[in-house]
Amino acid sequence: MSAQLSGHEEIIANYGNCPSQLEAALLGLSKINLDLRTGVEGWAIREIVHHIADGDDMWKMCIKQAIGNPDSDFFFDWYWHVPQDEWAKRWNYKERLIEPSLAMFRANRSHIVQLLRSTPGAMEKRVRVRWPNIGEREVRVAEVVEGQTHHAREHIAEIGNIRRAHSL
Repeated sequence: MSAQLSGHEEIIANYGNCPSQLEAALLGLSKINLDLRTGVEGWAIREIVHHIADGDDMWKMCIKQAIGNPDSDFFFDWYWHVPQDEWAKRWNYKERLIEPSLAMFRANRSHIVQLLRSTPGAMEKRVRVRWPNIGEREVRVAEVVEGQTHHAREHIAEIGNIRRAHSL
């Protein structure tokens, strides 16, 4: 196996492990604990879970588009033109149960891992994305997968910080 193939497999494995890592970060928390946060401005654990799942669900479409229609334009403007906190309000992160979001996160990751492993060359496929304040650039599937892994892990660490701040 070439170094690139083993590198891609490591990227895919890390991506696929995030649902278990998120579930481990939530282990033992009560429904009341899900509403804890570290500051007035920060998101509560419940909101973080929904944000991870929703973001992952949206970027899943970028991955699928790149594999199915490589070198096309992926449009995400509708999302980037609204601040994150506003999406949290519009999608009612504060009051929703986390179980459906956790199930969706696990299912989406499992689906994409299977797609990546069964589609030759999938990690090298690319689309053009127009980024706010950056402009348009080509993005490989491997970059999206790594970015979503990093995004989930950052927020999982944030949940750990909230738990530590509240001695949980």
